Amino acid sequence: MINKMGLHEDIAYVLVSEEELKKKVKEIGALLTEEYRGKNPIFVCVMKGSVHFFSDLVREFDDYCEIDFLSSSSYGDGTEHTGIVRINKDLDMSITGRHVIIVEDIMDSGLTLNHLTGMLNARKPASIKIVTLLDKPARRRCAINPDYYGFVVPDEFVVGYGLDYAQAYRNLPFVGVLKEEVHGIKK
Repeated sequence: MINKMGLHEDIAYVLVSEEELKKKVKEIGALLTEEYRGKNPIFVCVMKGSVHFFSDLVREFDDYCEIDFLSSSSYGDGTEHTGIVRINKDLDMSITGRHVIIVEDIMDSGLTLNHLTGMLNARKPASIKIVTLLDKPARRRCAINPDYYGFVVPDEFVVGYGLDYAQAYRNLPFVGVLKEEVHGIKK
């Protein structure tokens, strides 16, 4: 149940501060600029959770690029991956022969990104790389890892900077751990 007293009271502690986020996004942006200079990559935002990270990251990319959006669902209304990935919004542009950078908020089970990369690879891009803000390897259920990541995080329920619980908390400027009494998931 979302606390009606206030957004910040639901946070047990800040895991990644706003300053740390800005610094890491700038660092990843510089690495991507170096790798993709002159290649005009397509940055693909996996909505909704990665929109904050995506927006900041693309602004740190210092060369020509294009952007597109993809939306998928795999958690339904719950907090556990259903194992079924549904595409809610597909790409608008062709990626054939193009360098694709998938930008995700968090990689935990890996099931969604495994499905998405398989689907996108069938479209014959020049390359696909995965960039995730948060990597939670303790929850990985398939053999996929990000090419670039911001922070490795513990197996905690994290929200903020685009990540949500019941569509709330996305607007927090940091990544925080949600109090157990709010999400109700026992470890």
